[in-house]
Amino acid sequence: MSVLSLKHVTKKFGGLTAVGDVSFDIEEGEIFGLIGPNGAGKTTIFNLITAIYSLTEGEISFYGKKLDKMKPFEIANMGITRTFQNIRLFKKLSTYDNVLTACHKSADYGLFNSIIRVGKFQKQEKELNKKTETLLKLMGLWDYKDMIAANLPYGLQRKLEIARALALNPKLLLLDEPAAGMNPEETIQLMELIREIRDKFGLTVLIIEHHMDLIMGVCDRIFVLNFGIPLAQGTPSEIQGDKRVIEAYLGKEEEKHAEG
Repeated sequence: MSVLSLKHVTKKFGGLTAVGDVSFDIEEGEIFGLIGPNGAGKTTIFNLITAIYSLTEGEISFYGKKLDKMKPFEIANMGITRTFQNIRLFKKLSTYDNVLTACHKSADYGLFNSIIRVGKFQKQEKELNKKTETLLKLMGLWDYKDMIAANLPYGLQRKLEIARALALNPKLLLLDEPAAGMNPEETIQLMELIREIRDKFGLTVLIIEHHMDLIMGVCDRIFVLNFGIPLAQGTPSEIQGDKRVIEAYLGKEEEKHAEG
């Protein structure tokens, strides 16, 4: 069974078709890339998956369960979490507290335990603090744990957002341009980190990214959109060799490289 399935998904805003008749399936454990020029409809698809937008036509299912008519928080509770193009952190909290706050979503002690702070509360708080430490170390953020999030370099803010998403125990992680603002060295590290996250947490990953080296280097399969319409789907090598993709997105320089 597919983790995520889109069937004939369409989203219209008035007379504008932002996404038209998109269908694809993502298998468990895959790193699946979604690419296309600016305005191709990539983030719209993320917003449809997470119920920020409602579908005009088609259906989206997660492990066989249809997501239509569900609210964003219900979808998040099922195990779908995401990052955003525009970073959404608690800017006035520390790096540590940003992740710890997200970890608290899994706490199940009641109000009484939280007031008297004994028993179940103490046990879970210890576990949540350990989880926070593990995630910060995994993301290379432990040395910045006391820094206010707003003061972190942009690339580290991106990593912090991923750490917060992981704190929610996702089954499917949606990454919206995670390499934006990163230098080449940071991008290579991120590529390795995405693989490690997938393997360590047993996740499935859907990623939007304009950085072609990252997409081609980390994804198992790639789906290409052009003006909201499906253009191609395949392995990185198949996409790199597809003349329609080269002409529409990768550009003439890539075409020369492919021919060479």
